[in-house]
Amino acid sequence: MQTIMQRAPWYRHRWPWFIMLGPAAVMLATLVTVLLAVRQPDAMVVDDYYKQGKAINQDLRRDRMAGALRLQFDARYEDGRLAGRLSSFARPMAAPFRIHLAHPTQPAKDLVLDAFPDGQGGFVVPIPNLEMTHWQVVIEDEGRQWRLARSWSPARDARLAILADTAP
Repeated sequence: MQTIMQRAPWYRHRWPWFIMLGPAAVMLATLVTVLLAVRQPDAMVVDDYYKQGKAINQDLRRDRMAGALRLQFDARYEDGRLAGRLSSFARPMAAPFRIHLAHPTQPAKDLVLDAFPDGQGGFVVPIPNLEMTHWQVVIEDEGRQWRLARSWSPARDARLAILADTAP
């Protein structure tokens, strides 16, 4: 005498479906991963590694120059703008400078901002849609003689303060 379970076709049993659920989930995850990899390829960090390696010493000279000038940058992001002050030896700097905000994963979202300080070194730069992520910040003069660099997360702290390293 055969039971109903033995006579029913395989697709009416729950265990074959349960066993197939694992491989089906893996195939779906693989498809999603491939689609993400194709649609958002890795960005090339540096085009010419050798050239960048040679430029490291020059960048260190720019950092040392900022230390010799005792540069201090202090700014705050609020209401869609970055406002602050750049000073040297505790005196305001009125020369224009650039603020580079490098996005951690998407170079297309990098920002380059030109700041034009007033007589007291104060500046205001509009940034209406700043993404709340972990930015790499580089501040440099127009002649590329000095630079200040730091990472910054505006979601954690609206204040961005950079003090040049004065160590020899």
